[in-house]
Amino acid sequence: MKNLIEIKNVTKSYRRDSIEVPVLNNLDLDVSEGEFLALMGPSGSGKTTLLNMIAGIDKPTSGEIAINGTDISKLSESGLAKWRSSNIGFIFQFYNLIPVLTAYENVELPLLLTHLSKAERKQHVESALNIVGLAERMDFYPKQLSGGQEQRVAIARAIVTDPVLLIADEPTGDLDKNSAEEIMTLMQRLNSEFKKTIVMVTHDPHTASKAKVVRHLEKGDLLMNNGTSA
Repeated sequence: MKNLIEIKNVTKSYRRDSIEVPVLNNLDLDVSEGEFLALMGPSGSGKTTLLNMIAGIDKPTSGEIAINGTDISKLSESGLAKWRSSNIGFIFQFYNLIPVLTAYENVELPLLLTHLSKAERKQHVESALNIVGLAERMDFYPKQLSGGQEQRVAIARAIVTDPVLLIADEPTGDLDKNSAEEIMTLMQRLNSEFKKTIVMVTHDPHTASKAKVVRHLEKGDLLMNNGTSA
């Protein structure tokens, strides 16, 4: 199976006044198509920075990040924005739903940037809401939904454009145990049944255990499964 993500010799540092603060150190990572990868690590280990670079939100200081054959580290800001809209689905810890829009309207939002007709958008939205089990709640507003249901709406919004890659940042971090279990079951289904490649950041070992592969970051280094630096 081919690699969907190829990260080569990536470093990332930030400047604070005259001080350069390293975040990621010469990192290499390949993620195959159809993989479900969990990234774990303590606060400050660089896992969210790495996730943001895979998603094209941030750029490496040096090195290459290729997603599905495109070296996104070389794209302009406008090029990255266009690339993200057609390739990446985002799942956040706090859902990021717009409270004045219904579930249907929240899920439809990414499609408003496409050339799909209203009828085609309707078909995509209803299909996405069906997949997450909320077709009967499409006219509900976020405040009328439970936290778990809000996250399912957010997942429907993430998959409605049929992206090549799902990026999940602490997707169960704001949920109770039962809701978290339901969300992870749904994400496993998206991976196994719908063949979605998923890269997820989590601090929770139980959530991470639902992924196929778990990798750990420690002070900017990606560890091998035996705990040594990659």
